[in-house]
Amino acid sequence: MDQFDLKLLDCVQKDNRLTADQLSDLVGLSSSACQRRLKKLRADKVIEGDVSIISPEAVGRQLTMIVQVTLVREQPDLIDSFKRSMRNTPEVMQCYYVTGEHDFVLILTVADMSAYEDFSRRFFFENSNIQRFNTIVVMDRVKAGFQVPLWTRE
Repeated sequence: MDQFDLKLLDCVQKDNRLTADQLSDLVGLSSSACQRRLKKLRADKVIEGDVSIISPEAVGRQLTMIVQVTLVREQPDLIDSFKRSMRNTPEVMQCYYVTGEHDFVLILTVADMSAYEDFSRRFFFENSNIQRFNTIVVMDRVKAGFQVPLWTRE
């Protein structure tokens, strides 16, 4: 990966709707070269996906929660089972398997507390491998995004 790839990545992670001509002007390559490089970056899974970030509140999901989950047993099959269930659950926006006091950290969104109670019953109370969970309710989304820093500060 060279400086042109890094410039392309920086541009498309800020706005993935830029045209090849716009990218060409920003990066300093021909538009066809930009398209070829982007195609390769996608094929190599450097670019994992192109998405639109939607405001949860705008679509009726008024609450965002950060939930720390601790398992009873950390056996590979039980960990894999929990990972699968989180991947297949629409309320879960992000799920991280972590080190430290907790085993997983979830970021999820729901319409209201009743919906969260239903979620916690299904995934925490009814799962015998959940030792405990701690819920943090987000009061204000100060910064949300997926931009990866590509440039180091000198």
